[in-house]
Amino acid sequence: MNCAYPFARPLYVMAKPAGPLCNLRCQYCYYLEKRTLSNSPLKGEDSLPLREGLGGSFGMNSLLLEQYIRDYIQVQQMPDVLFTWHGGEPMLKPLSFYQRVVRLQQYYGRGKRISNSIQTNGIYLTPEWCQFLHDEGWLVGISIDGTQEQHDAYRRDAQGNGTWERVMNGIKLLNEYGVEWNAMATANHYNAQDPLAFYRFFRDELHCKYLQISPVVERIKEHSDGRHLAQLFDEDCPIAPFSIRPEEWGHFMCAIFDEWVRKDVGEVFVQLFDATLAGWMGVEPGVCVYAEECGHAAVMEHNGDVYSCDHFVFPEYKLGNIRTHGLPQMLYGTKQNRFSRMKKEALPRQCRQCLWLKACHGECPRLRFLKTADGEPGLNYLCAGYQIFFHHVAPYMDYMQRELLAGRPASGVMKLF
Repeated sequence: MNCAYPFARPLYVMAKPAGPLCNLRCQYCYYLEKRTLSNSPLKGEDSLPLREGLGGSFGMNSLLLEQYIRDYIQVQQMPDVLFTWHGGEPMLKPLSFYQRVVRLQQYYGRGKRISNSIQTNGIYLTPEWCQFLHDEGWLVGISIDGTQEQHDAYRRDAQGNGTWERVMNGIKLLNEYGVEWNAMATANHYNAQDPLAFYRFFRDELHCKYLQISPVVERIKEHSDGRHLAQLFDEDCPIAPFSIRPEEWGHFMCAIFDEWVRKDVGEVFVQLFDATLAGWMGVEPGVCVYAEECGHAAVMEHNGDVYSCDHFVFPEYKLGNIRTHGLPQMLYGTKQNRFSRMKKEALPRQCRQCLWLKACHGECPRLRFLKTADGEPGLNYLCAGYQIFFHHVAPYMDYMQRELLAGRPASGVMKLF
């Protein structure tokens, strides 16, 4: 394929090589039950198996892997191509699978700068894995929810045992082998009770420089196919007990911000703080939930099915299958464009008139299941928490904005204390 496509933005697809399968049973997981939506394992003599005893040949086979890598590289118009391997738990696929990934990228990626990231719970990390990740320059995202008590509250294995110590062993290996890694944590009803212990663990014990904090919000809704979590348009669904409440979210992030803005600006990068400052500066944030429109990042399941977003892996948001549909046709077609515009066009009047619209843009559409004071649908469940947070950080954001516009580093804000 030597065609040139007039893309308005880079094409990005996150791959799920093991599908929704995982070795953990995190209480708040929204993805494990998605196996009911993609229950067609790819089998055959060409299949690349999962780890022994964990699902046979369920997962992406080598033929589909090659097609994905070839097509994904060929449609990129920029010299840099990012591959992201996610799950479930992507390390349920053996190391040999990812060694093949690198060989295929080298073969099809001539003239391109290829980079890879993989999101994992870290339990399967070994010296062999870490040597590979170091040698190939892969960025590793580690899922960990804070201190041992905070992490083990919800992140348990299939036997109900805590997993913190095993995750910490994986992080230790990454450090020993010089592998670059970031942390991805959730903010939930449990760890929200002690935000400073949470933040200081990452800063002081893990010496983590890049921290993404995602609020956990799920609702309960039983479906005929066995799923028990609600979709966006399900109504009258109770909030799951592990979910963070709006005010908890706001106060949690305010407490972390107060510690960060006094001591760590320019040293520790917290995704929400960076995105908020981007909103103040009028530039695109580095994360989709705070962007004006979404739909920039699709997801491909183990069987080649492509969906609009990782949080919208439902039949109505399926764009097609890579084996029968081209990536540009799926990601720049009518259905995905409609999905992208939905975020902005469906904003209720209360959001459009909000002082903090520049920083929030209504946050993720999957959480817009409340009604405004006027009874208009589409208000984000966490709105009250964001109101608390943005009002609290506004003076500091104003100061950092002035510093940056003057050509000085934002870290100058720490001189105020």
